Amino acid sequence: MRPLPSIATQSAVAATLAVAGVLGSLLAAPSVEGAFGATLAAVMLAIAAIDARSRIIPNELTAITAILALVHEAWLAPDAGLHAVGAGVIRAATILLLFWLLSAGFRRLRGRDGLGFGDVKLAAVAGLFLDWFTIVLVVEAAALSAIIVHLSSGLFGRRPLTANTEIPFGLFLAPAIWLGWLYQTLI
Repeated sequence: MRPLPSIATQSAVAATLAVAGVLGSLLAAPSVEGAFGATLAAVMLAIAAIDARSRIIPNELTAITAILALVHEAWLAPDAGLHAVGAGVIRAATILLLFWLLSAGFRRLRGRDGLGFGDVKLAAVAGLFLDWFTIVLVVEAAALSAIIVHLSSGLFGRRPLTANTEIPFGLFLAPAIWLGWLYQTLI
C-alpha cells in the first residue's frame, strides 16, 4: 500500500481546488449568485477534506451551508420569498427522510451503519437550494464517483476492497453539490 501524499502536497491540491471553485463560481455568475457559489465551493471543499480524513461531516459546516442556502433562496428570489424558502424546506425534509430510510434500512439489513447521519444531513441541505432534477443528478454523480474511485483503488492495490470497506460519501457528495449549483446556475 502506497503512503498518502505529504501534507504540503495535499494542501497545495486543496488550495488549487478552492481557487478553482471560487473563480469558477464568480465566472459562472459574476454577482451575488457568484459569491454564494464561491462560498459554497469553499465550504464543500472543507467538508470533503474533513470527511476524507476523519469520516465525519461537521455539523457546523452543514449548518453554515443550510443558513447560506436559506439566505440564498430568500435573497435571490425575493419575488418568490417565502414560497422559495418553503419549497426548499420541503425538498430538504423529503431528502432527509429518504436518506434516513436508506441508512436505517441498510443498518437493519447488515447490522452496521452504511450511511452516516452527516451524509444524510448534507444531502438534505442540498435540497434547500437545488431543484429536484439537479438533486437526482448530484446523488447519482456522487454515488457513481464513489464507486468508480473505490473500485479502481481496489484494482490498483491502493487499498483492499471488501464488502465492509468504508467509503467517505461526503468526499463525493460535497463537490457534487457544488457542481449541481454550477449546473443549475449555467442553465
